[in-house]
Amino acid sequence: MLDWMNLTGPPLQGLLGEYSLTVDDLILIHDDLDLDLGRLRIKQGGGHGGHNGIKSVIEAVGTPEFVRIKVGIGRPAPRQDSADYVLQAFTREEIEALNPSLDRAVDALECLIHRGVAVAMNQFNIREKPEDDAEAQPG
Repeated sequence: MLDWMNLTGPPLQGLLGEYSLTVDDLILIHDDLDLDLGRLRIKQGGGHGGHNGIKSVIEAVGTPEFVRIKVGIGRPAPRQDSADYVLQAFTREEIEALNPSLDRAVDALECLIHRGVAVAMNQFNIREKPEDDAEAQPG
């Protein structure tokens, strides 16, 4: 079966050309299996990490050096196919967990545009401590 989501690169390359943009103008927001559900990470460059859509973008634009906002979707259950996991609908609980991170992704995008990659990474690439950890820390 041909997965159309894995063919992101050519249409993106066409859009960049149509609007006279370069890879330096590109900020790609995508899902990431290696991040916990709802966690964000901003990254400049890097490989595709097994993400076929990102692989398609890198091949089409000719470089991995673009900015990414990764939105964590967590890992599939043991023995569940990653492709099936990525394509399945979110549960109500997952949607409730994701909504705040989608708002943060919009804030991160605005920060990237107005303040640059370094500032956005410093502001948004933080791991929030669970409340239990905060209580356990000596004061």
